[in-house]
Amino acid sequence: MSDALINSLAAAVQARPDDLTLRLHLAEMLVAAGRGAEAIGHAAHLLAHEPGNDAARQVMARALGGPAPAVPAPAEDREKPAVAGGSGMDWAALEEQFGDVVPPRFARADGEPDPVRGHEDRAFDVERTTVTLADVGGMAEVKKRLEVSFLGPLRNPRMRTLFGKSLRGGLLLYGPPGCGKTFLARAVAGEMGAAFISLSITDVLNMWIGSSERNLHDLFESARGHAPCVLFLDEIDALGHKRSQLQSSMRTVVNQLLTELDGVDGGNDGVFVLAATNAPWDVDSALRRPGRLDRTVLVLPPDSAAREAILEYHLRDRPVAGIDLAAVAAATEHHSGADLAHLCETAAEYAMRDSIATGEIRMINQADMLAAAREVRPSTDAWFATARNVAMFANESGEYDDLAAYLKKRRIR
Repeated sequence: MSDALINSLAAAVQARPDDLTLRLHLAEMLVAAGRGAEAIGHAAHLLAHEPGNDAARQVMARALGGPAPAVPAPAEDREKPAVAGGSGMDWAALEEQFGDVVPPRFARADGEPDPVRGHEDRAFDVERTTVTLADVGGMAEVKKRLEVSFLGPLRNPRMRTLFGKSLRGGLLLYGPPGCGKTFLARAVAGEMGAAFISLSITDVLNMWIGSSERNLHDLFESARGHAPCVLFLDEIDALGHKRSQLQSSMRTVVNQLLTELDGVDGGNDGVFVLAATNAPWDVDSALRRPGRLDRTVLVLPPDSAAREAILEYHLRDRPVAGIDLAAVAAATEHHSGADLAHLCETAAEYAMRDSIATGEIRMINQADMLAAAREVRPSTDAWFATARNVAMFANESGEYDDLAAYLKKRRIR
């Protein structure tokens, strides 16, 4: 059998994947050429679309190395089997026929959990953090909002009862990337003396049907078992994206997240949910209804005092001399915390480069810091360009009023 002819047919099938006649011809030629492994995929595609295609069944049997299945008798001459789904395929007979022919596709090491059944003994990283809000530079307004919505009622149960303040619901932190949302969540856990569990989309998603939902449930169960606990949902826009824009498989994950936030299986007493996102406008609206992530806090780039604190933190273990932190902070307006960390790294590279060239250690000085400030541009500008459109044209509910006020203050039009 000519490989060139088979390759031409394969290219034609790739260009016309719904041409079942052409695909059947390719599968037959592959079997005749001794390339049964390649023919199996094409035969399976045919049977998925036409379960009763006898030619495809015979090609599949030959590709698998077994006898060709007998052509079934007409329906009027035989008793109809009970067939799930009404496809006309006697799956029980096929399973018995090919059971000893088809080997398992994957093999697992002894003791490895079955991915279909899930991970019965799955463990999550539970942290005990010593970071508190006192370690967070600046962010006075954010700290005040956290105190009113979470920490104050928690510390004063009698006052909470008097005013009927509920601890149900969660807090959504949003703002440009690199501004300390994750660090702030850890600080809340440290302030409360609570356990801290961080969740990202990679901890949840799984290729097996139902496994993603189970992973999400197991994580909430772990948080409930370690109460009091701060459960931090990072990149919530990826995990809780608008369901109208998702495929059905991901919509069920969002539904499961809504169920877990409601705490229908015993409640979420002692579990404080914090979520973070750079794109709150992409989060499903159901996640932000009362009782779920119903409070929103805008985490902005650090102010001048916070920038000084961040710069000092990242220079604490480096050789420095004669650095005016206030002057550097004034030159780095709109920089995020991540930008400032990169700025200190860049300044250190300047001093290290000169030290290597001269053979003498040189301290990091003010000139290095200011040169780095000119090189490292604020990464928040791109985010604010997008946020501006949302604040101006999609703020009918007023949920982005704080963002609009900040943009007005910065004169971003």
